[in-house]
Amino acid sequence: MQDIDNYLYQQTSLRGHSVYDADQDFTAWSRQLRDRVQERLGGFPAEAAELQPVVLERTSCDGYIRERIEITTYTGLRMPIYLLTPEDVSATDVKRPAIVACHGHGYGSREICGMEPDGSPRAGEPGLHKDFAVALVKRGYVVAAPELLGFGDRRLDEDREAPPGASSCTKIAAHLLMVGQTLAGHRVYETTRVLDYLSTRPEVDSERIGSMGISGGGLVTAFTAAMDERCKAVVVSGYASTFHGSILDRNHCLDNYIPGILQEAELPDIIGLIAPRPLFLEIGSEDLVFPLHSAREAHERLKMIYKHAGAEQALDADYFDGGHEISGAKAYDWLEQVL
Repeated sequence: MQDIDNYLYQQTSLRGHSVYDADQDFTAWSRQLRDRVQERLGGFPAEAAELQPVVLERTSCDGYIRERIEITTYTGLRMPIYLLTPEDVSATDVKRPAIVACHGHGYGSREICGMEPDGSPRAGEPGLHKDFAVALVKRGYVVAAPELLGFGDRRLDEDREAPPGASSCTKIAAHLLMVGQTLAGHRVYETTRVLDYLSTRPEVDSERIGSMGISGGGLVTAFTAAMDERCKAVVVSGYASTFHGSILDRNHCLDNYIPGILQEAELPDIIGLIAPRPLFLEIGSEDLVFPLHSAREAHERLKMIYKHAGAEQALDADYFDGGHEISGAKAYDWLEQVL
């Protein structure tokens, strides 16, 4: 019996005009595909709501200040963000580069900011996220770590008594699909609002805002940068792959599924919308969620796209010994070079 996944994959119009080839004008192709991907995500509001930022808490940490700030994303929807600022930032008038740091599945923004689920300082090992928001602020960046919808403090009330790592992704994603929206689209749009907020901060150089994300946060990072050119440099960890080689190859969280997306393009072409801006891929040799073979396929495809965008040197990758996790071994130094 023919494998149903391969059968369904072959039925799409994937090989159509949205797949980039060397005969196309890169700028026209990227503009058209960007519009179609945004539509598949569910579309974005025509007018942005007022941010109305509120500081919820402020904590002095080892070498940096951590603030919990809440902003409006969609009208009627508020998002908490951890903003990590180097301790010496007020001592200089020089604006700093900033990074939007997107967590993956787990217990939310606290997991990348050196905290336990209850907000207390981390007592054990940091897990796959490696506290990468803290690593970045200690390198001098202003770091914004949003609480992605469905995780941490943004779980549904019915899930608040579940273990900290349990999310509300499935129910929120399913309900959004019923009204023609997607959870991926909501997270991407909300992350563009984080860019809006960072641009209001006096210590941030709005021309030097980058982004970094792991796993589900890699999806948010990649798609946000593909949609919004204000992301000037991008690190995608544990996500660069093909839909065929990962999303259709194993069970994933419902937040990965975007209706009709394969009628537009494969995942590397969508990530390729970041070109010609700098892009760095972290690829673990033992990643069982986004496997090495499909990550290599995506990287090769991206090399072609970046070449035709005239930006071969702007694409780099680290194939590290490890699993589905942040590495940082080369990515942090790369960010310093490009930002």
